[in-house]
Amino acid sequence: MNKILLDTNAYIRLLEGSYVINSFLVESEIIFFPSIAIGELFAGFYGGTRLKENKEILEKFISRPSVQVSIIGTGTAEIYGEIKSELKKQGTPIPINDIWIAACAIENGAKLVTYDKHFLNIQGLRLWEEIKK
Repeated sequence: MNKILLDTNAYIRLLEGSYVINSFLVESEIIFFPSIAIGELFAGFYGGTRLKENKEILEKFISRPSVQVSIIGTGTAEIYGEIKSELKKQGTPIPINDIWIAACAIENGAKLVTYDKHFLNIQGLRLWEEIKK
């Protein structure tokens, strides 16, 4: 089963018309969208001037049959702890929200679609091929 998980920046690029991301989504059976990324989007919405419009676009996206919102649970929390500890040992910290997003991807067995190269420092995280370019 082809499962992916969208990072916040991938969702934004999708809205900007990214053909690469759109074609990747079309090929996926399940698209996980982490609640952490949704929170990041809402922070931007409330800081901007198009709150209602952005909320409607987001709601339409997450209501698609292939999209599942990934909620943080105890399994995700344990994976988060493992990742954060390993990154600290390596001396390669990344933003806290991104650790949560990586934990969601690992827990769901999904390939993470992102443009943030710091995710390359997380062992066991499957990343889409575009990030390596």
